[in-house]
Amino acid sequence: MLPIKNKIFIYPTDTIYGIGCDANNSKLISKIRQIKQRDEKPFSIIAPSKSWIYKHFIVSDKAKTLIETKLPGKYTFILKIKKDKNNKPIKLPIALKEIAGELNTVGVRIPKHWISKEVAEEKIPIVTTSVNISGQPNMTSIEDCDKSILNAVDFVIYEGKKAGKPSTLIIATDDNIKIIKR
Repeated sequence: MLPIKNKIFIYPTDTIYGIGCDANNSKLISKIRQIKQRDEKPFSIIAPSKSWIYKHFIVSDKAKTLIETKLPGKYTFILKIKKDKNNKPIKLPIALKEIAGELNTVGVRIPKHWISKEVAEEKIPIVTTSVNISGQPNMTSIEDCDKSILNAVDFVIYEGKKAGKPSTLIIATDDNIKIIKR
């Protein structure tokens, strides 16, 4: 299991390298924003399982079909948070304000990569965002990672150069599914 408790770390996925932490740790999520010099643009999370996604988000029949066929994989689904009986978003086991700001949606993915098995074993979602200073190229190898980022994280899991690009976004906030390649 990954030693993620109270840590910020760089890790590989099926697309590019990510920087993340426990998605419920608001202090570390804020620190990732500082490291990346990123404004309030939302982060995504790696979910522990598809059942975790279905428990916490509104998933239409069309979206469920896509989730079942595309995850694990190189996709991030933008989903609305389920609501309680008072029509308020349910309490998620993530630091929602730090991840999504004032939005009632979250980007959720399960990479087709061994990192997803680690997240599933931990049973907690982790923040997933590209390893770079905001607006700069994504990290594809340790050599092109900004030194300030390397100095700010607790550990790095490196498995060599990546040739991927960020995951494809699937906006599934209603029955009209929209796919955005990045």
